[in-house]
Order: sequence, then structure tokens, then C-alpha cells
Amino acid sequence: MRTQYRLGIDAGGTFTDFVLADLDGGVRLYKSPSTPEDGTKAIRAGLEQISADLGKSIEDIIAQCDLCINGTTVALNALIEKKGVKMGLLCTEGHEDSIEIRLGHKEEGYRYDSAYPPAQMLVPRHLRRPIKGRILADGSEKETLDERAIVEAAKYFRDEGVESVAVSFLWSVRNPEHERRAKALLEQELPGVFICTGSEVYPQVREYTRTSTTIINAYLSPVMARYVSKIDDFFASLGARYPVRYFQSNGGLAVGSAMRGRAVNAINSGPASAPQAGLFCAKPFGVDNIITVDMGGTSFDITLTREGQTNLNKNIDFLRYRIGVPMIQVETLGAGGGSIASVDDYGMLQVGPESAGANPGPVCYGKGGTRPTVTDANLVLGYLNPDAVLGGQITLDRAAAEKAIREHIAEPLGISVEKAAYGISMIVNLNMVNGIRRVSIERGYDPRDFALVCAGGAAGMHIAALAEEMGIKEVLIPKVASGLCAFGQTISDVKYNYLATNPMRLDVEADLSGLNSSFHELEDKGRTHLLGDGFNDADIGIERSVEMRYVGQIHECTVPVATGVIDQAGLEQLLACFHQRHEQLYSYAEPHNPVELVNLESTLTARVTKPAQPKITQSDGNEERALVGPRDMLFDDSGGWMSAPVYQGGLLRAGDCIQGPALIEEPTTTIVVRPGWKVQLEASNCYRLLINA
Repeated sequence: MRTQYRLGIDAGGTFTDFVLADLDGGVRLYKSPSTPEDGTKAIRAGLEQISADLGKSIEDIIAQCDLCINGTTVALNALIEKKGVKMGLLCTEGHEDSIEIRLGHKEEGYRYDSAYPPAQMLVPRHLRRPIKGRILADGSEKETLDERAIVEAAKYFRDEGVESVAVSFLWSVRNPEHERRAKALLEQELPGVFICTGSEVYPQVREYTRTSTTIINAYLSPVMARYVSKIDDFFASLGARYPVRYFQSNGGLAVGSAMRGRAVNAINSGPASAPQAGLFCAKPFGVDNIITVDMGGTSFDITLTREGQTNLNKNIDFLRYRIGVPMIQVETLGAGGGSIASVDDYGMLQVGPESAGANPGPVCYGKGGTRPTVTDANLVLGYLNPDAVLGGQITLDRAAAEKAIREHIAEPLGISVEKAAYGISMIVNLNMVNGIRRVSIERGYDPRDFALVCAGGAAGMHIAALAEEMGIKEVLIPKVASGLCAFGQTISDVKYNYLATNPMRLDVEADLSGLNSSFHELEDKGRTHLLGDGFNDADIGIERSVEMRYVGQIHECTVPVATGVIDQAGLEQLLACFHQRHEQLYSYAEPHNPVELVNLESTLTARVTKPAQPKITQSDGNEERALVGPRDMLFDDSGGWMSAPVYQGGLLRAGDCIQGPALIEEPTTTIVVRPGWKVQLEASNCYRLLINA
């Protein structure tokens, strides 16, 4: 049963966002500067804002929360900055270097570049210890495990000060006994050291992917465990009635106990909740094809959702490391409000990926920045209020922004400051459009069949221009756009993915009883987990999928599977779905060729109640009540300034409709309504932009 509040916390690199949703559909948004050294400081600062706003104590607010949800960049930042723990690896003898060989893989654009440096190894060579012992592909033991070598490796790890150990042996997914025994010996020899095995972390075929995923998990889990313990203890001290939930890369929630040893599931925690929020905002309009774009200070994140389903990635290279576990597919670019503009050696204007970040930040912030950014350009173009931003917390210096653009861009190119500012805006827009093309056109989707959902504090100034370039005619901007990920957490379900491998030919002699047993074992495990978490059977949903291929192929297709017992008729249906999916992906199918199953997956979801739609005042047909005054703005490179009305978003009512050009100022974001567009505030507290026919 819902209590009074639900709290979503999205800890980003610059700001920590807080969204407090109540039973009546009310949603409040707060921001506090992030404190990477101790996340509880930023959370306390945000809770103090909420307390002052509601006139209630922090303890009272937390006691009335049925869910306190935390999305964090702790694991991601530790991987980016290489600040995980010192770790060791036990692997099958002869496979110590598979993580460096990387299946011969090189990043796109560098395949033939001999000077391109190799990826930094998270486990140095001397801490990768080969172990004799061999399991075969059928699960039988060919060579017994060398336990003495494991004990010797443990002693070496102890002398080296190792904090975690990854164990990954060949074909452990068919028979995990060697890995289990190695883990037991390590736990005996290395008390207090975190240990994980490949058959636990990623129990599917592909030795390199499994080893790499297990290494990343071991590298990050002690860092994540310390963070989770601190957050859990903090909320417990405030009298929280329920355990804190953490957002996973798969788009679902998990309790802290599940995250301490599975940090690899939290790498994409931050942007993974945006699609859920986007779907929630689009639902009142009957839209389930959306592209969610999140433009913050440093990055631009893009996710695509088709027919209500967001694309998931598995077995991908992320920051040059192979990760097998399911992750919401996010395209990330170095394009944000802080992206720095410059003129390169060839006299070409460049924007990003280098960013001014929060410190020193854009030149107009007056914190020591000297190089022009996208935010400086938006100020010069008239899109930003020259007196205040972020509710008046930062005063902008337009003269300083103009000076920086003149010195670094306009004069080197021999153009006016206005044209230089518009050029900066246009270049960053084109960079973002290319990112949208990669998740849509390059994957076979027509972006004109989608609506754009706007997230992030900076996106509102660019979103209509992006839509025009892509031919998209509908844009949705929720009032909580600058904290959309935190809002997405409050409406997300608890979700766990359970993986297994079961290689078999799918013909008349297929072992369907074994396949059914594998699914039931995974689902019983997940159901037990969720029931212990306080959910009922009626709350739990199950989705199945398998990875299949034609015999002799290297890569698989993912095909959904109906729940229930798979019989011969079910097998025929599964094969038909595979042929159809193969033709969709590769334009051909081979129904006459034999098919084999490789991996299987069950996703268990425990549904949580969603907040009610907000109740806002209906329009009286007089939008002038929200009019602040006109401001000169520039919408193209002709130098033709236009006087556009500026509206205060907090004074607009449901049904108010404004024709562009215009500008709407919200406390944490600004919406530019370009000429040819109109915007209406809907009853769901979401701005809907439509291009005039």
C-alpha cells in the first residue's frame, strides 16, 4: 500500500536531483551539488531543501516514503577514472591473456591504426594466475582442479594487497564445480576479500565476455558495496521503514544487498531510468514510440523505445571493456551546455567533446572559465535570462560570454559575434542529430515515427531544432525535464535478469524437458527473491527470451519465448519466430537449415504502483497572466533578431497554448519555441510542442 511519498534521487557528476512524488500526483523537483567523496552529504542537503519546502522534518518525510530510490554514477565514475580496487584473476591455464587479446577486436575508426594504444588492463599481468583443471563443453571433467595452485595464488594475492578476486574458468557455465571450489578456497585463505565467479556473474556462453564481465564486477563491487552500506545506514538512521532501492542498468530497481556484489549491474544506472519516465509522459497522448534525449552540462544521452519496449544491449564494448549483462541501450555524446567551442588548425569550428564542466564552468558563470561554451552561445542568442539561471542561484555575465566568443571564434573566423554564437549552437545540434540517427536510422527505425522526449536542464533550448532536423513533428517536455531520470526512478519496477546457457540443436530430438527445467529453475530463484522482498505472486511478471542461431553461425539472434511449458508446438512457434527475426535483422532467412539454442534468459519484474497523474489548474484562455516581457532572440544565421515573448512557466495553466517564437522559463530549464512551432501545457503537467502544419 502506498504511503504519502516516493523519493527518487539521481546522483550525477555535477548535481544530485531529487524528485518527491505524492499520492495526489504532485511532483516536486530539487537539486543539490553532488559530493562524490560522500554521497550522503548531497542527499542530506537535498532533504533539507525538501524539509524546508514542506515544513516537515527530514525524519518524518522519510518515514512516509514507501520507496527511496537511488540512481548513482559511483560504479561508472570508478570505471572511467580507473579508481576500482586492486584485484586478481584466476583463469584456466593458457588463458591469462584473453582479456588483452580481446578476440582481436579494435574500436571502429582505429582498426588499422598501429599507434592506437591498447585498453588499460584492470588486472595487471602478474595478478592473473593460471590454474590447471579443465571442464569440457559437455560439462564433464577432463582434468582435475589444481587446488595447490589456488592456495599459492591466494598467498600471492594477500602479499600484494589484493582487495578482490575474479574467477573465470572455461565452460564453467556447463559445470561450475571448479569455480565453486576455487571460491571456497579463496574465501578460506583471504577473509574479507571480495570474490566472484563467472558462473555467478554472467552464466552464459562466450569465455572472453564472461571473463571481462567478471573482472569488471570484481573491480567495482567493493567500491559499490561501501557506497551502498553508507547510503543504507544513512537512511536507516533517518527512520526509513523500507530498504533503499538502487537503480540498475537494465532499467529496474534492486535492493542494496543485490547490488553490493553486482556492481556491473549499476554501471549505466543514471540514464537508464529516462525511458520509463518518457513513456509515462507520453502515455496520455497514446504515444509508445519515443526517443528520449537528455542534455546536461557535459553529455547528451539518447535512448530509443519502440512500441513501449526500450532497446537492451548485451555483450557490448563499453569504455573499451566487454560487458555481457543486459543494459539499457544508451548512446552518449560529449555534447552538453558546458561543451567548449574552438577553431581547429584547419579553420573549422568545433564544439565538444571537451567540457568546461561545473568548475570552472561556462565563461558566463564568472567562475574562472575563459573558453566559450554552448551555454555562453545560448546566452548571447537571447535564450537564457541574463539576470538569473537555476532559480537565481547563478547570475550570468553576458558581456563576458560575448568577449570569449569574439576572441576565440568570431575574430579567427572573420564573422560577427552573433553568427559565431549561432554557429556554436548549430554545430552542437548537428552533433546531437548524428547521435539520434545512430540509434534510429542506422538501426532501421524512421525517426519521423517517434516523438522526442526532452530531459536535462539544457535540452529545452535545442529540442525543437533537433526535431526540425530529424523531421519529427512532436516534442514532449515534462515539467520535471531537468530531473527526468530521478522521476523515472519513482515509477520504475523492481527487475532482475537471470541468465543461463543450454546449448542444443532445436530439432525433433531436442531435450525440451531440460529446457523447461532450466527456465523453471531461473524463475523459481527469481520468484523466491521477490517474495522475500515483500511482493506477492500477483505483482510478479515474467518475460523469457533465448539466443539462437543457424548451426555454424558465430552470432545469435534474441527471440522472445512465451511463458509456460515449451512442447513440440511451442518449439515450432519458436523456430518460426527465429526465422522471422533473422530476416528482419539480416534481410534473409534459411528455414531449411538446422537451428541451435545457445543462451536463455528470464526477466522477473515486480510491479510497483505508479503515481497518480497531477492535478493542475485549467486554463481560462488568458496566457498573458504568465507573460514576463519580450526579449530579442536569434533563430538563424541571418542576423535578424526577433522580439519574442517570454513566459513564466509556473504561471501557465493546463490548456494554455503559445505560438512560437516564444520562450518559457522554468526554475531549472528553459524552453525555446522556434518560429513555426506551438506549445501547449497539458493536464499531465507536460509541455507538448507541435510543428504548425
